[in-house]
Amino acid sequence: MDDPAGRPLRADARRNRDLLLASAVRAFSEKGLDASLDAIAKDAGVGIGTLYRHFPTREALIEAAYRNELAAVCDAASDLLESLPPVEATRAWMDRFIDYMTAKIGMADALRAVIASGADPYAHSRERLNAAIEQLLSAAAATGEVRSDVKPDDVLISVGGVALAAGDPARREQAGRLLDLLMDGLRYGAPVARPAQSDQTAGAAR
Repeated sequence: MDDPAGRPLRADARRNRDLLLASAVRAFSEKGLDASLDAIAKDAGVGIGTLYRHFPTREALIEAAYRNELAAVCDAASDLLESLPPVEATRAWMDRFIDYMTAKIGMADALRAVIASGADPYAHSRERLNAAIEQLLSAAAATGEVRSDVKPDDVLISVGGVALAAGDPARREQAGRLLDLLMDGLRYGAPVARPAQSDQTAGAAR
């Protein structure tokens, strides 16, 4: 990650920036535009001057916090596929997406202020999310565990609907059940993955 002038950040500056972004997401999700920049800096363990060096305006901080959340959920697709089977990775990613949407919904008023200032925090969001979903679906379809005819954008809309309907922390258990139903739909009609036959079994079948 670079600083506003385009120079690579030192490790300590990168750490401070990451802490500020995490604190900003919490603050703007809970308090909207009433969130205090001083409180955000204090929560991150840095001074207000450090906050302004990274983010010269409130709008710059809000936009960076949202884009950081977007990057985290999109990058999670590759990370999950490295550690989990494709179907499990897909389901785990859906949970990550609910977290992302919960933060986005909480930051709605703050994000509207960014848009009013002339910026577009949502530019390319849909394309990036669809690319992450396509990566997961392709990996799962290659194993024969989910259908191969599902459009990534349909899954994005479906998971987004779950987030809107049951993304509140108090209804998170219901959101999980709805995501499980969505996974059942992705499996419906998928070819059954069969284990490879041994040479002896294959010979007897010929």
